[in-house]
Amino acid sequence: MTFIKDIGGLKSLFLKTIKEFRENGISGILTKTKHFLYHLNLHSKTNRHKNNYKAWLKLYNKPSSKKRMKMKDLINTFSFSPKFSIIMPTYNSNITWLKKAIESANNQIYTNWELCIADDSSSDSRCIEELKYYEKTNNRINVVFRKKNGHISEASNSAIKIATGDWIILLDHDDLLSDDALFWLAYTINKNPQACLIYSDEDKIDSHGNHSEPYFKCDWNYDLFLSQNMINHLGAYKLNIINKIGGFRKGFEGSQDYDLALRFIEQINEDQIVHIPRILYHWRIHKNSTAEISNIKPYAFTAAQTAIKEHLLRKGVNADVNTLENNMYRVKYHLPEDMPGVSIIIPTYNNYKMLKTCIDSILTKTNYPDYEIIIVNNNSDDKYTLQYFNSLSNISNIKIIDDSREFNFSSINNRAVEHVSNEYICFLNDDIEVITPDWLSEMISFAIQPRVGAVGAKLWYFNGTLQHGGIIAGIGGVAGHSHKYLPKGNEGYFCRANIIQSFSAVTAACMVVSKSIFEEAEGFNESNLSIAFNDVDLCLKIQKLGYKNIWTPYAELYHHESASRGTEDNKVKQIRFSKEIEYMKNTWSEQINNDPAYSPNLSINDEDFSLAWPPRTTLSMD
Repeated sequence: MTFIKDIGGLKSLFLKTIKEFRENGISGILTKTKHFLYHLNLHSKTNRHKNNYKAWLKLYNKPSSKKRMKMKDLINTFSFSPKFSIIMPTYNSNITWLKKAIESANNQIYTNWELCIADDSSSDSRCIEELKYYEKTNNRINVVFRKKNGHISEASNSAIKIATGDWIILLDHDDLLSDDALFWLAYTINKNPQACLIYSDEDKIDSHGNHSEPYFKCDWNYDLFLSQNMINHLGAYKLNIINKIGGFRKGFEGSQDYDLALRFIEQINEDQIVHIPRILYHWRIHKNSTAEISNIKPYAFTAAQTAIKEHLLRKGVNADVNTLENNMYRVKYHLPEDMPGVSIIIPTYNNYKMLKTCIDSILTKTNYPDYEIIIVNNNSDDKYTLQYFNSLSNISNIKIIDDSREFNFSSINNRAVEHVSNEYICFLNDDIEVITPDWLSEMISFAIQPRVGAVGAKLWYFNGTLQHGGIIAGIGGVAGHSHKYLPKGNEGYFCRANIIQSFSAVTAACMVVSKSIFEEAEGFNESNLSIAFNDVDLCLKIQKLGYKNIWTPYAELYHHESASRGTEDNKVKQIRFSKEIEYMKNTWSEQINNDPAYSPNLSINDEDFSLAWPPRTTLSMD
């Protein structure tokens, strides 16, 4: 079936090739034929390399001559032509790389820019002479020569002082802008006039010009941003707001960009932050760069930790910030002295052994002080299960309720919520086993934060591979698990398997949500989603209400998946499953086609963050 599906895609591509020939003649068909042949090679069993970034970059990200001409024509139609001030601090720069960095500005398709360079009292006369030459020969390049070395923050501020543009762009003296970087920024500003901060995807480039490690980012994700500087490069900021916050701060060298962005976002709304899903910045890899060796500047991580902590304090948030072994960051929110009560709802049917493992692990390992367990007995008639229910009757924080209707996950949980008097609910499968004692404390610490909806946990298969790392809409047609089957110890895509972030959805195999938000979202969908996707649907409803759904890797549990429900192994179940898929596609098509927590440059056929062929980007020049 996969082969037929691939051939269908190639057929579609071939028809587009014929259309291109009719519209654009031989030049058009040569381009499309190259594209067609590449895909034919890509899908052959012996030559399929889904993460061949060199080929991907050439095919999808580098503007052809024809596209360059179209960009230039489109520039003339812009209602607003923003001026970009490219900020570049220098200090004893490598001359070869400095030239290439400057030329990457000179080569921009969009031409309303200036390059503001501040040399931080370089002792290398060659560097100074090179900068003087560029300033003399290019009227868009302005250089200020500092008399005293003040390090990167003060040097960057000196460059900002001579900036006259509407926006500033940060460019390191050894990095490169893509030729179309400023075009896409100007295009985006015209499409999003409310924008104040824009960031793009990025990759790395070595001394031989080889590109690697593309970071295809998601749309704005505040919790991910507190875990890593996801803005980084390319970052573009409105100059008037930069001036308002006083530019860079001395003492945050190494993470000065991170500190700047943290203070900047405090001045704007989230809808004023826009992501461009294209590689517009190439980060130089060399032996002294942070891109090459993450611990080359250990002071940078201390500065970032301080910057995040101060940001949270300014917002009135009580939390600790820790630097992780992977050089990412963890925000640990403090729990209140009077902790809210939690009701753990566990539906079950004749599943004595796993239910006992689940309950025992909760009772013996959970360190959260105020919780009750509500076991929902859905027609169990196994004597061992019934005996186990009897054995639990003397435990004060456990109660068992009966639900004798036909199994309907949504209905069973909705009815169970009616028995809840606590402020928070934890939906839990009976095939879950607790690993970390503070799992519930961790999840509640997020659930009590403003505008947080559902909170999900990190679930492992018993063989040490990842079962749940957040849910991404669109994968597999409706939704799939982020990093599914990732081996323990693997960081995942840019550490995203090991850091806190928002997702569109999390699994109800272990989900915490306030009762009020659950009721506001009208609970699980009993009519259309009795078995599958009900948790995804709930989370998307919660998201639509304006809440965000958080996934934390610090609440860890085992999930013995499908042990209690089984698989879609008969015709009735398969028909029901098909209807549930159809409902999700009809109801949530926009989210399925464009999950903001994922990149259109990454595959929806796999759960491993591999490249998309072709990307699903909605960016067009039409």
